[in-house]
Amino acid sequence: MTITDELLRIYGSRGRAAYFGEDVTMTEHGLQAAYFAQASGASEALIAAALLHDIGHLVEWVPDEISEWRTDAHHELVGSRWLAGRFGPEISEPVRLHVPAKRYLCATEPDYIKHLSAASVHTLELQGGPMSQAEVAAFEAERYADDAVAVRRCDDQGKVAGLTVPGIEHYRTVIERLARA
Repeated sequence: MTITDELLRIYGSRGRAAYFGEDVTMTEHGLQAAYFAQASGASEALIAAALLHDIGHLVEWVPDEISEWRTDAHHELVGSRWLAGRFGPEISEPVRLHVPAKRYLCATEPDYIKHLSAASVHTLELQGGPMSQAEVAAFEAERYADDAVAVRRCDDQGKVAGLTVPGIEHYRTVIERLARA
């Protein structure tokens, strides 16, 4: 089984569920994030990271209703670990950092939080809220911080009900090329 076949199986079994308080499914959200990354001229690795940024929600159980979340699911860590076994750090690290990137943007861009969906605001609270100045400095020192911010922005965009974008098969060549042997 190829990595793309494995992803198709995962998204096929769990990706049709609603994306936690949003108007898209988990699969639609990932595909839209990848679409926006590709449209921005992002590298193949960043496109793959945008596509797979929420894989942690699909490989480990979390409540379907966001209102039931009382603690952070740490999906970015779950997903990053899962991806690290299949891809290099240019994909797994932006995924690991995409939640801190939201906290970073809330701390460094005063209007950023106004553009978050209600579900993202709810999870922001569970994830620790905007970063402190010390956390901002630590985040900025991360090698993949800029890539994580780019993935975060694609994540924020990828919540458009009814938007038609290419399916996972569109990314097969990229995924297979970037996958570890």
